[in-house]
Amino acid sequence: MKYKKSVYYMLRNIGIALMMVVVMNSCNKESGTTKNTAPAPQNPLEGRVLPHLDHSPYFKDSIESPQTVTRMCINCHPNSAKEVMKTAHWTWISGDVVRNGKVMPLGKKNQINNFCISIVGNWASCTTCHAGYGWGDENFDFSKEENVDCLVCHDGSGTYVKTKSGMPNKSVNLRLVAGSVHRPGRENCGICHFSGGGGMGVKHGDLDESLINANQELDFHMGKLNFQCVDCHTTKDHVISGKVNTTYTEKTTAVRFNCENCHTEKPHKDRRLNEHTARIACQTCHIPEFARKLPTKMIWDWSKAGDSTRIDSPHEYLKIKGEFKYEEEVIPTYAWFNGKMDRYVIGDKLDSETEHNINHPIGSRDDEKAKIWPFKVHHAIQPYDEINNILIPPITSGEGGYWTKFDWSYAIATGAKLNNLPYSGKFGFSPTKMYWPITHMVTTSKNALSCTDCHSSGGRLNWKELGYKNDPVQGPGK
Repeated sequence: MKYKKSVYYMLRNIGIALMMVVVMNSCNKESGTTKNTAPAPQNPLEGRVLPHLDHSPYFKDSIESPQTVTRMCINCHPNSAKEVMKTAHWTWISGDVVRNGKVMPLGKKNQINNFCISIVGNWASCTTCHAGYGWGDENFDFSKEENVDCLVCHDGSGTYVKTKSGMPNKSVNLRLVAGSVHRPGRENCGICHFSGGGGMGVKHGDLDESLINANQELDFHMGKLNFQCVDCHTTKDHVISGKVNTTYTEKTTAVRFNCENCHTEKPHKDRRLNEHTARIACQTCHIPEFARKLPTKMIWDWSKAGDSTRIDSPHEYLKIKGEFKYEEEVIPTYAWFNGKMDRYVIGDKLDSETEHNINHPIGSRDDEKAKIWPFKVHHAIQPYDEINNILIPPITSGEGGYWTKFDWSYAIATGAKLNNLPYSGKFGFSPTKMYWPITHMVTTSKNALSCTDCHSSGGRLNWKELGYKNDPVQGPGK
């Protein structure tokens, strides 16, 4: 019996090994194909009219205020400001969540993160990236059309710079900028999205300045095909498609963007690869690493801030913000994702995890709508109320903020009051993590993942965390 068992296990292992060889070979040959050609992607640039109306004749005189520019814009584009004011770029509300049986609007305006933590109390600094003018406190009037910033998205001069409360820098020549307006380019979107979270590459691992002049290895669409952001993130009535990392109830209508818009659901020559697309996001194989040219922040420890003996270094330590760790060529974290996020909301009790989730992708192996996606996971240590067991967003910038007083007790107490949170008076620092989907920096096909990157000993996917007993290529019992 022992001999028969040993022969059985030997033959079984040989069979698994042979099956692995067949699978790996089939990925590199066309023997598993049903057709020898893949469907050609639909290129959004084809047939596009590139020239833009020269606006310089309409702005001949000097302009004293940005609101004057907007009023001149809406003389010819009467609906544009109204459209912008309905979007997340203006409201900073991008989704909703159910709390205590009620639907609660949720967005940058009122949620907490583990980067700069919260805009509440820090409005003037954070709203440098708001698509408007003058949001300096809680009394900002969201109904004034003249405060919509048309120039930040349409500047073609390359000279437009926004400062605190979203106002243009005083050195900006508004007449020059207004006369240069054009279709938004990568530079326009990057003004805010490349530097989200307080600096280059802080928030996103797949969005930074390297994309402005990308080669095809860094980003095939931008480097090879010269795509601009709005070629994929198509826009109607100023609503820009493509929002991924947010929370939606079943009633919310999200304007999504998917690779299938151009590439179809079965874009490969190889049948087996096309079978993968049902449960594997395109980004998983085609973005093998992120932060490929410039580093991205992976760890932010606020508890280390305030040390005057340490030398400030943007990628290691700043007295006002604490200690950091940046990385390059980062292999993503992989998780099931159905397009929705579970979300910590201000006032929620912290979960039971050692490292608390600020957000977490929703999905599982059993969820037919979920696919395995790549993520940047940002880790932080941030203030919380030790007694009430809730995160407290401190006031950091402005009068009395931590960046001027370097007094955590005052900054946290003030932040709690501004956010209508109870505060016990006892604070500590708690570890948190936050997931950001990776969807830019699509590389060339030759640099995409191969079968052995996932299906081999030591492969990059953690099959048990994804709900499998072992690598599914091993067959029954998986």
